[in-house]
Amino acid sequence: MPIAPTTTTDQSPQSADPAPPRGVWSALRPLVLRLHFYAGVFVAPFLLVAATTGFLYAASFQAEKIVYAHELTVPVGDEKLPLSQQVAAARKAHPEGTISSVRPSPESDATTRVMLSGVQGVDDTHTLAVFVDPYTAKVRGALEQYGSTGALPLRTWIDEFHRDLHLGENGRLYSEFAASWLWVIASGGLVLWFGRRRAQRKVRGTSGRRRTLGLHGTVGVWAAAGFIFLSATGLTWSAYAGANIDVLKTSLDQATPSVSAAVSGEHAEHGGAKTDEAGEATTQNLDDILAAARAKGLGDPVEIVPPADASSAYVVRQVQRSWPEKQDAVAVDPASGEVTDEVRFADYPLLAKLTRWGIDAHTGVLFGLVNQIALMALALSLILLIVLGYRMWWQRGRGSAFGRPIPRGAWAQVPPQVLVPLMAAVAVLGYFVPLLGIPLAVFIAVDVVLGEIAHRRGKRAQDGQAV
Repeated sequence: MPIAPTTTTDQSPQSADPAPPRGVWSALRPLVLRLHFYAGVFVAPFLLVAATTGFLYAASFQAEKIVYAHELTVPVGDEKLPLSQQVAAARKAHPEGTISSVRPSPESDATTRVMLSGVQGVDDTHTLAVFVDPYTAKVRGALEQYGSTGALPLRTWIDEFHRDLHLGENGRLYSEFAASWLWVIASGGLVLWFGRRRAQRKVRGTSGRRRTLGLHGTVGVWAAAGFIFLSATGLTWSAYAGANIDVLKTSLDQATPSVSAAVSGEHAEHGGAKTDEAGEATTQNLDDILAAARAKGLGDPVEIVPPADASSAYVVRQVQRSWPEKQDAVAVDPASGEVTDEVRFADYPLLAKLTRWGIDAHTGVLFGLVNQIALMALALSLILLIVLGYRMWWQRGRGSAFGRPIPRGAWAQVPPQVLVPLMAAVAVLGYFVPLLGIPLAVFIAVDVVLGEIAHRRGKRAQDGQAV
């Protein structure tokens, strides 16, 4: 006869089943949640400014075409005049400064731009762009221009506001700070969302904080890849992280190559560039220079840079940043018209190509209008996420002035075999991205001090109650 199983009520430690070990994610989740929470609270104002100004910048490309239509476009004529004649007309109307570059009319209805540097009243980092009708050589206006994309005053103002709040080099710290933390916040939110979805297939509840959390998470998941991309590409030309990235690319032999304008060897015997009475390279042979570049396959749009001195060559480079990229460049001996050096975009190192594509996509020129609409959508998504994030914080405090913070001590729950490599990785990353590493170190130090103060106060209170 079988013996019935016995039921015991013994709850001694010897007979109790051991608690199942916690998984790595269970230990990491509070740490990720705390980082996501505090980074979101304190970095969000900077991200809000970056998103708002980024939205305006993406929209400025189309606005620029409308505002400066008179300078940018002309009625299509029968035949374009020689480039040298167009430049001569620009110099007659604006004899000030020196010619820094010339962009021949790239399309049938586009003007030719003659850029002048050293013009009084124009910022040293900007040029004065003189717009010339390629069919009549009439000057249609002159505007201050900035950057390789030829930004005019409206877009330049928004660009500089987005980059440094019009505060100069010190103002660039804001945008680098925002870019340094955006990928951290986005990645943390992504990890938290999928970890939550794995444990709970759907967020229950249709009102209050859960509904806000659901919307915040859904928008964040869809936009996370875009945020990480904007963060990474934004850092490539930032002040500190960007410099470290350039050093890394150079050490890996992945730096962007440049064409040499030096005329040496047999080409130097031709005498180099001829100059006028003011010491400026003459432009009578611009058409020959352009023809030599065309013979090497450089199609529109191109920019011609005059020689810096009598021993230098003209540099003709393609300036198309939309897909497919046209970034080939050649150096042309001004005396003989021979090409002395050339660089092809197809021969760029991989990291140099990725940097070029990344920056152009970040600035909205790689895929034109579609690119700009995508950037505006990402900017609006980030603004919405910030609003929802602050709302969740407020709801977490159940209507109090400020929401309750995530409790301390999350790092102590992480197993040493995970925590130590994680801290080492963060230290290395913080070194290369200082506006991530320094604020994180300050936060940890302050948090430890505040935690110790709270601990001692609690201990004193307990001792007082015991007495």
